[in-house]
Amino acid sequence: MKASKLFHENKGFLLFLLLMIMFRSAIADWNDVPSGSMRPTIIEGDRIYVNKLAYDIRVPLTHVSLKHLDAPQRGEVVIFDSKAADKRLVKRVIGVPGDVVQLQDNKLTINGVPAQYSDVEDHGDYVIATETLGSMKHRVQIEPYRFNPHRSFGPLTVPENSFLMLGDNRDNSADSRSAERGYIGFVPRQEIVGRSSHVVASLNPDHYYLPRGDRWWHAMD
Repeated sequence: MKASKLFHENKGFLLFLLLMIMFRSAIADWNDVPSGSMRPTIIEGDRIYVNKLAYDIRVPLTHVSLKHLDAPQRGEVVIFDSKAADKRLVKRVIGVPGDVVQLQDNKLTINGVPAQYSDVEDHGDYVIATETLGSMKHRVQIEPYRFNPHRSFGPLTVPENSFLMLGDNRDNSADSRSAERGYIGFVPRQEIVGRSSHVVASLNPDHYYLPRGDRWWHAMD
């Protein structure tokens, strides 16, 4: 009796919570970013917007697709629930099905076409540069003096219904380079839950989580 009364007194609030859960599950959400694997595009403490209708209409709270709306494109920043890593990850799509991808000393080649690197900034321990290949253009971070056995791989052919993902922080990202040593291999299409194009807000973990004013609704490359 008390439970029934409590429900009737709060049904408006409970309906709001249910609709909010459904909305965040199937339409749009935000994700905290605790690591620097996507530096310099996304930094620690960023909270990114996730468009969950970018690729699919899904049954809320599941990965069941009711309708495919679009396919992830090379260069897009995507969010996926990785079974290999057993957690949600944020990476950039580098290879789409059928692409032949190679990385040689952190220099990218796709389908025989090498990426171009420009606007190089030397920060001492690391270098930031603009990586351009066709319509794909974004900043990457590289640590040229750090040993990384996955700085080179391939050529690899991306399988059907899978994607090759890399972090923009090329020497500090567990991604599609290899299934060994914590790397996750190719990402199945059904694991991808959305696309991100903006940082909603950012809190600086090195300064008492104070807001970074210059990153509110900050557009990604």
